[in-house]
Amino acid sequence: MTDVARLAGVSHQTVSRVLNGHPNVREQTRLRVRAAIEELGYRPNRAARTLATGRSQLLGVVAPNSTLFGPASLLAAFEWAAGTAGFSVSVRRVGVLDRPSIAAAVEHHRDQRVAGIVVIAPTASANEALAEIPSTVPVVTVDGDPLRGTALVTVDQEAGAMAATRHLLEAGHPTVWHVSGPSDWFDAAGRVRGWRRALEEAGAEVPPVTPADWSAAAGYRAGQMLARMPEVTAVFAANDHLALGILRAMHERGRSVPGDVSLIGFDDVPEAAYYIPPLTTVRADFDEVAGETLHLLLRRITDGETGPVRRILSPTLVERVSVAAPAR
Repeated sequence: MTDVARLAGVSHQTVSRVLNGHPNVREQTRLRVRAAIEELGYRPNRAARTLATGRSQLLGVVAPNSTLFGPASLLAAFEWAAGTAGFSVSVRRVGVLDRPSIAAAVEHHRDQRVAGIVVIAPTASANEALAEIPSTVPVVTVDGDPLRGTALVTVDQEAGAMAATRHLLEAGHPTVWHVSGPSDWFDAAGRVRGWRRALEEAGAEVPPVTPADWSAAAGYRAGQMLARMPEVTAVFAANDHLALGILRAMHERGRSVPGDVSLIGFDDVPEAAYYIPPLTTVRADFDEVAGETLHLLLRRITDGETGPVRRILSPTLVERVSVAAPAR
């Protein structure tokens, strides 16, 4: 930094302000310092900065070892948000979201001296481990138990499911069938609650839930069963991959979507707009979730906040052409 300051003709403190994105630096000075950094090939020493400031620029993430759209998109969005704020991210993936696995991942991050930890905890089995993390560790949970007293950021699954179900009812369908995600996932449980609540508020019959996992194969199996039932005219699938499997099953059974059966998914995967037909679905803004998660974590790091706080973010219904009025 001393070499950079000498070449740019500024003070050591000015170089520090530029590196930390301080607003009180003239643009001409900032450009001169950046040019000197580039010319000298200077790279900040994060270990030295941690020793000098007492604050690490490394954040830890505990995430499920999964390629599912939601967790994978959230992780990518958080890494991007943290990077733009000057933080590096260390990710520890766990094959099973249970107490021993999560506890080991948290200890790994603590050994790395991370400034704070984000735990993506979408299943009930993660709760026990989260309760054992020392209160001195800044932690934010994403997609965790909405009833647990903690720092939590999540999408309003119930509101999204209600919007999808109401959209189908408003199209004229007498009721809506639901193909659910795994019962131990908070997201899946919230979507079941929202679906059921929308039907009950409309005075519509509540059919039995069709249980599944998150895969297109599970959607296909559920769709094979639903396609045999002529009373099924509208289906809300717990995610877009399930909806894809249902589309295939309906096609094979000679039931068109949306001519015979209307269908809505959840997540708005990039491929949803290119399904045949393009899928109406519920979109969660993972960039917003990541930004709120980072903001909440940094507040706990810098201000020492420890109390429970929740950020419940609203999803959006994306209307395409997989919904129509029921056939006469």
